[in-house]
Amino acid sequence: MQKEVLKFGKKICEIRLSKKLSQSDVAKTLGVHRSYISGLERGVRNPSLITVQKIAKALGVSADKLVK
Repeated sequence: MQKEVLKFGKKICEIRLSKKLSQSDVAKTLGVHRSYISGLERGVRNPSLITVQKIAKALGVSADKLVK
């Protein structure tokens, strides 16, 4: 499971950076603290499916792009 969580976090970071967004930008869109986004990207947080969908929407991608 840990491998998948790390891969998910790396994908968030790659997409976020490609869109020139900061962790704070994404956090504001989601209504969470920046440290939550940091935790996701580092693989120390394991988000719910609903949160995955919200992150995908905030990044302008489909949820399957984050989990593939």
